[in-house]
Amino acid sequence: MTIRPCSGAAEYPQLVEIWRSAVRATHDFLEESDFERIEANLASAYFPAVTLLVAERGGQSLGFAGIAEGSLEMLFVSDDARGKGVGSALLAEAISHRGVTMVDVNEQNPAALGFYLSRGFVQVGRSELDGDGLPYPILHLQLPG
Repeated sequence: MTIRPCSGAAEYPQLVEIWRSAVRATHDFLEESDFERIEANLASAYFPAVTLLVAERGGQSLGFAGIAEGSLEMLFVSDDARGKGVGSALLAEAISHRGVTMVDVNEQNPAALGFYLSRGFVQVGRSELDGDGLPYPILHLQLPG
């Protein structure tokens, strides 16, 4: 598996497909209207705001991470690649080479919470609303030290 920087906006449609696959499999709590709003803003607003890393195997993109100012802002793995080390590889790269020490997780996504807790993150806070002011509680996690 290779972890590399995103090659630019031309790659965004493929990352949106990965996002869609991942979120459909793991975010069953999202209202359809919120799913559609987020998807519509990925390429225009969310991707340009972060440093994107892409995980690929055999030339096929399997997942991606977005990083900003020491925070893992997004990490999504295509549903058919989940459980095969893609997320772990992206997280390890983000921590060891990109300075990530924080991540926020939807409280309603226990698999993601377990993933980060098992990799040394601890909960340091909770917000009742997400970053868009919607009722999707967010758990704030940080690496100790």
